[in-house]
Amino acid sequence: MRVKLCLSQLASILLLWFFLTAAAAAQRVPQLAGQDQSNSPAQDSDDTAPDRSAETLKVNVDVVQLFFNVKDKKGGLIPNLTKSDFDLLEDGKPQTIKYFSAESDLPLTLGILIDSSGSQQRVLPMEKEVGANFLREILRPKDEAFVISFDVDVNLLQDFTNSDHALRAALNSATINAPTSSCGIPGMGGGPLPCSATPQGTLLYDAVYLASHDELAKEVGRKAMILLTDGEDQGSKLKLRDAVEAAQKSDSIVYVLLIADRAAYGFGGYSGDSEMKKMTEQTGGRVIEVGNNQKKLKEAFDQIAAELRSQYNIGYVPTNSIKDGTFRKVEVRPHGKDYRVQARAGYYAVAHTGD
Repeated sequence: MRVKLCLSQLASILLLWFFLTAAAAAQRVPQLAGQDQSNSPAQDSDDTAPDRSAETLKVNVDVVQLFFNVKDKKGGLIPNLTKSDFDLLEDGKPQTIKYFSAESDLPLTLGILIDSSGSQQRVLPMEKEVGANFLREILRPKDEAFVISFDVDVNLLQDFTNSDHALRAALNSATINAPTSSCGIPGMGGGPLPCSATPQGTLLYDAVYLASHDELAKEVGRKAMILLTDGEDQGSKLKLRDAVEAAQKSDSIVYVLLIADRAAYGFGGYSGDSEMKKMTEQTGGRVIEVGNNQKKLKEAFDQIAAELRSQYNIGYVPTNSIKDGTFRKVEVRPHGKDYRVQARAGYYAVAHTGD
């Protein structure tokens, strides 16, 4: 009887340890491996600390800035429009356009996020080659880029640089890292304990959050990130809405190049495209499906390059000056009836430090 009681107590202790460990892991904010975490915004544990990622929206100086493209009904870019060609609304209320430009030569900050999970085994070499060529062609002396890989971890392979050599080396260093998970208690041979932890394999949402919050939020000007992925997340601590909010707060456009070797997914295929469309539509980018075709991948990068170099820039002082942290919907309406605007959905009115 005494032995049974001891075994029962041990099982209870182990069960409690398992669930406490799982709960603690679920509550942790993801970290960006390869970055100096002593200065990382993701380290902020004080809920009252100011959200530094909102500073680049320039709301703290009463100006909201918006970069966008205008296209015709066939998707062709429309150049040479002027301020008088647009109406601007925030939460449905007309706004006065204070600043306007159609410059394509403004400094650009880019993040390349490359999926290195097991599902990308056959397409990763193609992504590296075409991605490196894209960066070499698009980056000008005043531009910068960084490279992140994501699989069971999120790794900063190269921080901000203008070096073509460094960026190419970073992309080439990405390696497939597939999950190896078990749900048993270490040293106990598994046992009958339930596996409640979400399997880790493709931390896509965590990667977008970290690229936005830890990298792009600290920069100013035109910012974009390009994801090379099949769009399927597995095991992120954060959700899609967290990734989208972080990208919006950092004023970053998100493009997704949907890359996948369809033969590796079986009869059902892959299903990450709907989530990726939500992310890109909210941030002013778009999804381009590439499959495993290298020519299509090159064409997709060319399209993104053309859009980033053909952006309009609008700035305005909101009539609603209250910085209450709420999301404000912004609409740019071109007067041409067949024109379509590709822009982020809005911004967060977060107060700056000292308010």
